[in-house]
Amino acid sequence: MRENLPVAFRITGSKAETKALLEIIKGDFFKEIVNTKLPDSQDNQDNQCKEVKPHCLPFYPENLGWQLQLTRKDIRRSEAFFRLHNFLIAETNSGNISRQEVVSMVPPLVLDVKPWHKVLDMCAAPGSKTAQLIEMIHADEKIPLPEGFVIANDLDNNRCYMLVHQAKRLNSPNILITNHDSSVMPNFTVTQADGSKGTLKFDRILADVPCSGDGTMRKNPDIWCKWSPANGNNLHGIQYRIAKRGVELLAVGGKMVYSTCSLNPIENEAVLHRLLSETGDSVRLVDCKDSVPGLVYNHGVSHWQPASKNLQYFTSWEDVPDQLQTQIRPKMFPPKLDEIDKFHLERCMRILPHHQDTGGFFVAVLEKLKPLPWENETTLKSEISKLPTNVPQKEENKTEKVTDKKRILEDDKKPWGPQRKRKRLQGYREDPFVFFKNENEDVWPSIKEFYNISDALDAQCLLVRCHEGKKKNVYFTSPAIRDIVLCNEDKVKMINTGVKTFVRCDNKNMSCAFRLAQEGLNSIVHFIGECRKVKIFKEDLIMLLQNDNPHTPPEITKLNSITQERLKDFAKGSCVLVYEEQNTDNPYPLRLEMVGWRGTMSLRAYVSIHDAIHYLRLLGGDCSKFEKNKFQVNRDAAASKIEEDNDEEIIGSVQNENGDLIKTDETSVDN
Repeated sequence: MRENLPVAFRITGSKAETKALLEIIKGDFFKEIVNTKLPDSQDNQDNQCKEVKPHCLPFYPENLGWQLQLTRKDIRRSEAFFRLHNFLIAETNSGNISRQEVVSMVPPLVLDVKPWHKVLDMCAAPGSKTAQLIEMIHADEKIPLPEGFVIANDLDNNRCYMLVHQAKRLNSPNILITNHDSSVMPNFTVTQADGSKGTLKFDRILADVPCSGDGTMRKNPDIWCKWSPANGNNLHGIQYRIAKRGVELLAVGGKMVYSTCSLNPIENEAVLHRLLSETGDSVRLVDCKDSVPGLVYNHGVSHWQPASKNLQYFTSWEDVPDQLQTQIRPKMFPPKLDEIDKFHLERCMRILPHHQDTGGFFVAVLEKLKPLPWENETTLKSEISKLPTNVPQKEENKTEKVTDKKRILEDDKKPWGPQRKRKRLQGYREDPFVFFKNENEDVWPSIKEFYNISDALDAQCLLVRCHEGKKKNVYFTSPAIRDIVLCNEDKVKMINTGVKTFVRCDNKNMSCAFRLAQEGLNSIVHFIGECRKVKIFKEDLIMLLQNDNPHTPPEITKLNSITQERLKDFAKGSCVLVYEEQNTDNPYPLRLEMVGWRGTMSLRAYVSIHDAIHYLRLLGGDCSKFEKNKFQVNRDAAASKIEEDNDEEIIGSVQNENGDLIKTDETSVDN
């Protein structure tokens, strides 16, 4: 409990090069780590050493989740661990690896998301679980643009931008980031197949609700000093309202995961007991142990005692004194003995820190079997823009009443003020989402012609972030996300959507004013004509990626003669470089597609440094010039110092028989 949490990471499962990256990690890094031993402690008077063995998480699919018992001191002391650390940082920046606490990986796994699912993440920031959900939407590589999508929401405006950062790493057109109070999340309007408007119901919902965080005592030492049972009492109301709103937004047959990083029953089983009591047989808890084989956990509890800040415990509501009845509410108490079997609270999962060297966590899966008791045909077909008004308030304290009224009043205000960026109660005003209206949008015809883009790409899924002036960047979204944005702009604050696809590049040598963006290439590459694709050999691609000076790109004459022939009549400008692994026994042959630039006499790979390092690793190329190894720097400095000392000794001064200093050369000293 007093030790630091292990380092944990997972490989992005939706990437085409996932298997190749896993083999690199095992072969180049884990083998080196296994042969490295570290002092067991800082004092280490007995010279005892510890071995650090990579541990594959048994419950994470396809061996893509790993855990290492490392600390920052270990990384500083060992070159092998320092190299692994730098590798994880570089691959995280390029979206191929996510460093994430082990228990945080569990909720998305038990949610069982498929590529066609409509998913809502109600309290999404900082976004590690959201990233998992996006990966699951893109799990099938045969579906370049899945039907499903993720709406990632958070109440905190600043934390929403952490979500933007996470989403940008994965380059998905199937995500929308919103900023709203999830306990009063509005119904989303969508266009149905017959053209009429309807209510969006989600297939999967993740409610990772705000909590006291007492399960994080290993990484947040302050918890030991500040913990109090009252922390959970204060949060029970908002946790319940978020969970209740979640099941209201859930489609019949859909699933919702309720999770916290707390071990307090008031924040966990008590919330679910209250929810299940009100929903009757409309909602049930699901046993999800088969979704995470090998995960060690305790079952949920069916008995607990609410307590005051001073650790005064109560077995029934009647025992609570008047002065505490605004803090401890009747719904916080456990079910009666004769009702325990009805709720199946034992199906919840309690992950304890000592079980498998993790933090503490609580996870439960709810399934909606039929409409809720307060849902009826009138409610389901009512005006979508109305916020839920059936949240019971009489059992909440006065502070919660005032807070709810304030939230609703703020939501009812007109969206934005003057036409300038200024600080508001809920953050800054966002740039508009301006979708292309049709194929004749001013910049689209030239882009479509230059890249020979097929008619299968719907131009109306492209957008810019300004109404007037030059369009700098063009973004691409899925049709479902486009429809949600257009139908709900006035209901919820939208922070970000779309993946950057085209970037303005005013170049006199290029007939099209926009180049391709690497971020959105995977989303549209199958729409681009073969006339803008260049098949390239491995050696050529390595040479292009190793060039880190954009002002001196490799000349075409240095490339393979076949590649030169392919580029002979190739129009100047942005293009797609395609590499396919040939003549290999690899069951997953490597295929890489990246943005290139065909100059007058040159060809370059138009990718970031992080992507260049990633691709070089996959190709077996040397990427040392991009990496800073402080151990190698120290060795070079030491070698240079020794060389300088030798030179000083050779060209130094010696004494003669009379004690006079005589300057000698190398020959005289040797002789």
